[in-house]
Amino acid sequence: MMTARKLALSLALVLGIAACATTQEEPSYQSVANSEFVAANYLAADMLIARLDARIRSDQPLIAATVVNIDALEHSSTLGRVVSEQVAGRFAQRGYRIVEMKFRNSVYMKRTEGELVLTRELNEVARSHNAQAVVLGTYAHDTKAVYLNLKVVQPGSNVVLAVYDYVLPMNEGVKAMLGRRA
Repeated sequence: MMTARKLALSLALVLGIAACATTQEEPSYQSVANSEFVAANYLAADMLIARLDARIRSDQPLIAATVVNIDALEHSSTLGRVVSEQVAGRFAQRGYRIVEMKFRNSVYMKRTEGELVLTRELNEVARSHNAQAVVLGTYAHDTKAVYLNLKVVQPGSNVVLAVYDYVLPMNEGVKAMLGRRA
């Protein structure tokens, strides 16, 4: 009888430990402080800046457009808007003058899409802000990853001054920002 009790107690202990191991803890400030998502977007901006090789000046304005879905250029997502914000933020941290488009009244902005800059509008917006270049990009995804392409483009000529491609894993956070179910 004592053996059966020990066996039952051991089994309960093992099952309890296994249940604890599969339960995910709530994220803490410390656990998210070093976000790989933010780091990947900052690295993308740093790589663009390095590839510009002094072709633009940090004291002249840049415009950052919303990163859009490559299959529907008029659409973005939370992911595209957040990537754009973080890349623009990194350019600003590195001393570049970024024009904040959300405060501009004369640019048409869809509430759910962000600051979409179409080619025919690019020259007008850049001219009105005396912008030397536009940071823009696209994304595509499959079941395992999101593929991003960021560019710095010279308005007027549409010459690409710098490009950087990178990939984000299709984890739960990225799925949520794309509006996909886990």
